[in-house]
Amino acid sequence: MDDDADIEDDEDGDGELVAVGVTGDGQGHDPFAAGDASRPPLAEVIDIGLGDLLGEVMDWQERALCAQTDPEAFFPEKGGSTREAKRICSGCEVRTECLEYALANDERFGIWGGMSERERRKQRRRAV
Repeated sequence: MDDDADIEDDEDGDGELVAVGVTGDGQGHDPFAAGDASRPPLAEVIDIGLGDLLGEVMDWQERALCAQTDPEAFFPEKGGSTREAKRICSGCEVRTECLEYALANDERFGIWGGMSERERRKQRRRAV
């Protein structure tokens, strides 16, 4: 803490001590001040490209045939038929991207890229 700072006693009984005379770097710069023009907006500091990643995902998903179909076909109940979903996937232009997404994100339910969860699990084992 800055040598010039004073510590005030716990006057209100909340258990907190208050430093007086210290702001940010001790030079009068408060890094927490709203609208501080010397620092970039938080969004720039923590930008990890998530918008780009989501944009890529949304691009192929918007072109997927399943986006124009009843989603229940792709998430059949246990023991239900996957035939209709796989038929739709077989003619889909983004089948490869869909399957890659499911494998990369460990999707555990539904038909992705023309494969059931069991088929994707087998493919993962073969790849290892």
